[in-house]
Amino acid sequence: MDRAVAIDVSKLGKVFDGATAIEDISFQVFAGEIFGLLGPNGAGKSTTLRILMTLLRPTSGQATVLGHDVVQEPEQVRRLIGYVPQERAIDRFLTGREHLQLLADLYHLPKAESPRRIDELLRLVDLEDKADQPAKTYSGGMKRKLDIACGLLPNPKVIFLDEPTLGLDVQSRLRIWDYVRGLRARGITVVMTTNYLDEADQLCDRLVIIDGGRIKALGSPGELKAGLGGDIVSVTLSTAEMGRVETLAAALKGHPAIRAVSTTQTGLDIRVESPEKTLPAVLEAANRLACRLEFIEYHRPRLDDVFVAHTGHAIREEFPNAEEE
Repeated sequence: MDRAVAIDVSKLGKVFDGATAIEDISFQVFAGEIFGLLGPNGAGKSTTLRILMTLLRPTSGQATVLGHDVVQEPEQVRRLIGYVPQERAIDRFLTGREHLQLLADLYHLPKAESPRRIDELLRLVDLEDKADQPAKTYSGGMKRKLDIACGLLPNPKVIFLDEPTLGLDVQSRLRIWDYVRGLRARGITVVMTTNYLDEADQLCDRLVIIDGGRIKALGSPGELKAGLGGDIVSVTLSTAEMGRVETLAAALKGHPAIRAVSTTQTGLDIRVESPEKTLPAVLEAANRLACRLEFIEYHRPRLDDVFVAHTGHAIREEFPNAEEE
């Protein structure tokens, strides 16, 4: 049975002052799923999101949200969506309830309806006990939950989350994940950007990997990992030996049990048919080249392996401070 399509994106492109932000972006989002845009900072995730929310006009291509064209019918689109931005729009002196009441007035919610809706949202994000305290007393996770409540106020069919857990501690991130899953359980379609591989793996029903403004892969996390085939042997070299990493990679690439070899910040990731057949070859090549290995690890394909396989680099390799930005 065909699933209903909530968002349809076809050959979307955006150019800023001669610089291409995204090019030939195409995907569909099914109703009631959590769909992720995964990629490093600057990959084009937020540009794509802002076009879908009618905040930017595309240079080429087209997109529809629940059947409405984002360029031709922006008002209809805006009535159906909610948005939680990456940058928090929290006034530290307002209480949680006052934030929601202010937005209710801006959305022109009926006076009789807004108190009920606000109470419902405060319960949903577990802020009832803190509802009448100023936001300056909230933790980072509580502020993010208030952001989500604000995005849900207009009762959207589709909600866009831009880096929903950026900068949060581990426990706060896990709690936000639970709330995002709760949105899906309520039948809301969730589209989120992230550069956290574990977040995409745990939350998303399907995702696209975006790098350099283009889609590199699309599918469920399980499908993408299974699509790599084989297992991964990760080799760590000492800092002094990293100058020989390319030579070691070249020595391994012709081996019949090795599917692919890629360099990492600490050594090599080797995609193999069988670790048992490959490990002796890795050790033999390292000994022959007098290259000292510090550590060897074997694991099933992970989402970071998928990202490297499709883009040629680790998601944080070129953006080492991405988590802090």
